[in-house]
Amino acid sequence: MQEELKNIESCAIEDIKNTNTSEEIDKVRVKYLGKKGELTKVLRGMGKLSSEQRPIIGKIANIVRENIEQSIVSRINNIKQEELNNRLKGEVIDVTMPGQKITLGKKHPITQSMDDLIGIFTKMGFKVVEGPEVESVYYNFEALNAAKNHPSRDMSDTFYIDENTILRTQTSPVQVRTMEKTKPPIRIISPGRCFRNDTPDATHTPMFHQLEGLVVDKGITLGDLKGTLEVFAKYFFGSQTKIKFRPHYFPFTEPSAEVDATCFKCVGKGCSLCKGSGWIELLGAGMVHPNVLKNCNIDPEIYSGFAFGMGIDRLTMMKYGIDDIRLFYENDMRFLNQF
Repeated sequence: MQEELKNIESCAIEDIKNTNTSEEIDKVRVKYLGKKGELTKVLRGMGKLSSEQRPIIGKIANIVRENIEQSIVSRINNIKQEELNNRLKGEVIDVTMPGQKITLGKKHPITQSMDDLIGIFTKMGFKVVEGPEVESVYYNFEALNAAKNHPSRDMSDTFYIDENTILRTQTSPVQVRTMEKTKPPIRIISPGRCFRNDTPDATHTPMFHQLEGLVVDKGITLGDLKGTLEVFAKYFFGSQTKIKFRPHYFPFTEPSAEVDATCFKCVGKGCSLCKGSGWIELLGAGMVHPNVLKNCNIDPEIYSGFAFGMGIDRLTMMKYGIDDIRLFYENDMRFLNQF
């Protein structure tokens, strides 16, 4: 049995020397030291030995096991070092080579327009105020003097979460919330996302961006509104831009107006963009309705104000000559990289 143990040791060490990978080493370990390994088979026959031979053979067997295990550990360390050396040789980095160009991101055209608009109005003294996108029916409609039978309150136009909660259809609720908490003078803009139950097409999407403005103070007139919007139009579209008011109806302003600007493409001469009229529709505006002031505990006999609202997506389309609003949301880099 001693000869058999010595033979197992020499064979195992020879097999270990011939291994080249960690997987091969593991196979050798199982072959000699596993539950069904060569050494284990020999040790199972120790029961047939005499009481004098067992300790001797047991001692030799332990030495053989230790020698095999040490050889395995030593070979594993050598193999790992060889693998590391080979990997280092194959992964040499030439630090003098030009690096890979990193493509830098840029602002989305709608974000660019929103930032431009915020910059224009903050220079005129407006403060930026934001509010929740999930809004109550009260703040989105009732506080803004919209009757219960108003078409915009229908489920075909508005996303209802429940009968009292909706996705806001405009940023106007921010104005109401501000008037409730702030005493005049008030001068704010409220940019943000809005949601309406529209089928996507070239000019409509269920989500869009809006910026609304509000001024409330003593002695505010329609002239203040026109002057403010003229400054905005000249900064956003160019110094040659002029504006005009057309009578309109909004439940939260009285009087109300649609605001047109001279076409920035043809400068009022008439072209395909403005359909030959020389004017393009910009936004809606008007003097804050007395009922809205009353709903916010502001005395309309003392204070007056004006409000306006513009679609940022639409303004961006006009400014850059884009004919389909869906392009903003398709994430096609060929389109976005133009801005």
